[in-house]
Amino acid sequence: MRDVAAAAGVSLATVSRVVNQIGGVTPETRRLVERAIEELGLPAPVPRGGTPKPVEGAVYVRCPYVLTDYFGLIVSSIAETLEQHGRQVVLNAGESVAHDPVLTRLASRRDVGGAILILPPEPSEDLVRLSSRRFPFVVVDPRTALPRDIPSVSAAHHSGARQLTAHLTALGHTRIGVIAGPREWLAADARLSGHSAALADAGILPDPALVRHDQPTTLHGYRAARELLALDPRPTALVAFNDKAAVGALQAAAELSLSVPGDLSVTGFDDLDLSRATTPALTTVRQPLQEMGRMAVSLLTRLLDRHELEARHVELAVDLVVRGSTGPLSRFD
Repeated sequence: MRDVAAAAGVSLATVSRVVNQIGGVTPETRRLVERAIEELGLPAPVPRGGTPKPVEGAVYVRCPYVLTDYFGLIVSSIAETLEQHGRQVVLNAGESVAHDPVLTRLASRRDVGGAILILPPEPSEDLVRLSSRRFPFVVVDPRTALPRDIPSVSAAHHSGARQLTAHLTALGHTRIGVIAGPREWLAADARLSGHSAALADAGILPDPALVRHDQPTTLHGYRAARELLALDPRPTALVAFNDKAAVGALQAAAELSLSVPGDLSVTGFDDLDLSRATTPALTTVRQPLQEMGRMAVSLLTRLLDRHELEARHVELAVDLVVRGSTGPLSRFD
């Protein structure tokens, strides 16, 4: 208690009132003491015979990307759900903030009670450091592997990729090119693993020469598809990291006068509106993006209410959506 009093700049009596939830303390002073307790790494204040006091303050939502399609759906869902819980939102979004060291300052902000971090670009060490300060936060779609005590929500990337490739092998495709995401991304690793598992199920050995890694953009999809389709023999199907990369692959196929799906099958991932706007429409994997946002709020709300989480790494199921961009292997291939 002396350490807390010194850190907060208040008396021992004030610390005692806060810990035991006794009146006579202003909200600002109470918050100052609670923050000092958290920063010192001490257990949450528990009054005699009572339960811990819920954490007050707004929820900091960090999404250092442009809020279109994929990220926009997640952020909108988070904001709507937090509104239902009576929590204000402090939004930090856009590519310009990607290198802003906000994590080092979060635990010291008096107006923020917790945070939801969407595909955080920071290394896992920064997230561990923030967790060690007892600051409540949840990670959505983590980029790297997290310790088991840091709550996260993601989609079943391995399962989705396995379903996609199994769909293609069932159509007779054995030479399948992969337009993958960055090597260091957790999702990219899981999807490549799922792809390899489906190949193994069909008795096909994975071929590293058929894989191209890069940022999941339309341009990457186009360039990777041009490289893969220049191989001899060329792939008869391409699986892209997301729908945007798949659109790039469709552009490359059109330039090479390859019909889809007659000459080449193409798949995406995410099931954004974009996947239904292409010709032909994309076979893809539907991620429950809005449910990911709602689940993140649910986990964070429990943390803010000082409840223990039994399941800290939540993985939501995905669905294979078959459309016109995939078809049987041509008998001329």
